[in-house]
Amino acid sequence: MRRISIRFAFASLLVRTLVLLLLAAFAFSARSRAQSLNWEGEIGVFVTPLAYTPPSEERGFTLPIVSYHYLNGGPVLGGFHQISVTVGALHRIEFGYTRDLHQGGSNAGFSPLWGSGFNIVHGKVNLREEGQNWVPSISAGFVVRSQVPNVGGILENKNLTNEDFYLVATKTVTHFPKVPLVFSAGVKGTNASLLGLAGNSPDYEARAFGAAGFALTGPGRSTILLGAEVMQQPHRVEGLPGIGIPTTLTYAVRIVPGGALPMHGWGVQSPRLTVDLGIAQIAGEVAPGINLRARHQFALGVSYGF
Repeated sequence: MRRISIRFAFASLLVRTLVLLLLAAFAFSARSRAQSLNWEGEIGVFVTPLAYTPPSEERGFTLPIVSYHYLNGGPVLGGFHQISVTVGALHRIEFGYTRDLHQGGSNAGFSPLWGSGFNIVHGKVNLREEGQNWVPSISAGFVVRSQVPNVGGILENKNLTNEDFYLVATKTVTHFPKVPLVFSAGVKGTNASLLGLAGNSPDYEARAFGAAGFALTGPGRSTILLGAEVMQQPHRVEGLPGIGIPTTLTYAVRIVPGGALPMHGWGVQSPRLTVDLGIAQIAGEVAPGINLRARHQFALGVSYGF
């Protein structure tokens, strides 16, 4: 009962914090066109960031974009819920906050290695806007995760902190007007294992990531975007030296109701609502006799831009 009451208290605090952030954004912003957020609150696909930032004026802030993401991590990892709010500024900047909320798994041996959730703060600055022909948009960003209790944190009875620092290039190709294409690739330095969902890695490593997708016209004047992502993970997990984490793969469908056309591949001008559905390949047998049973996991995302 005490754990439940603590979660409710934190949820209440989170709601109040989001309301304050929304009010602050309303006070300082100009009207924004919607963009879709990824798992950690960045403009992106499901787990990878894109080089794009929320459209904003040269001297202003956007209204916030909010999102909810869910990943069914399976019986060992449990369920992960993400609540995000992101704001754009000064035409080139993006920043936001995400709270990870964890629903425990049912495996008596390994599920207790995952705690109740952690904090995520992210930022991104666009270094070069997308140009004609094959000139991509290029951005640099960071992600900081704090109070991470997972795996090594549980084993050492302490909260962990880990970070990503990345560079990403994204290009939307419109030479085929009926089927716009988007390509994205980047590299990051990170000491996070599975975006913090498996705690920390022993050291910082350079890891590559990328995405590709295309857009189609769907029923009811909707737009449907189909894509896939790949993200290398640090292979080792701090506190569990015998564990090996594989590369993460996701297959995603983004549904844009109301006939909106893609603005930047996986971002849209209007309407403000987008819905993401995906399948994530996370981890199976990570060591002899240890199977995390998270090979083909369902994921859902909903973003709304004010």
